Amino acid sequence: MHDTTDPLDALPDDVAAAAFRRLVRHLRHRHDAQNIELMGLAGFCRNCLADWIRDAGYEGDKAEARALIHGMPMDEWKATRQSEASEEQIARMQASIAKNAADLR
Repeated sequence: MHDTTDPLDALPDDVAAAAFRRLVRHLRHRHDAQNIELMGLAGFCRNCLADWIRDAGYEGDKAEARALIHGMPMDEWKATRQSEASEEQIARMQASIAKNAADLR
């Protein structure tokens, strides 16, 4: 359930947008932080951010949203940045996804 008293909602859109862009640029720079690791620790990754911008009204399709967040097409990202996931990483990701059951919108 969305808390309407959350001070985050009072954050000016330009400030929130600047922080979001900084986060995305940071993730582009830190390509060593694999999506599966982000999912395992935080329950979201670059692909989630791409889904969230579409949910917020971005008119591009899924591939365009992912390219925007990754800074390159997804196929290029996978070929140049993504490594094979270990069983441990997959297990952590699955446990983390289970924690996401609560709707945070």
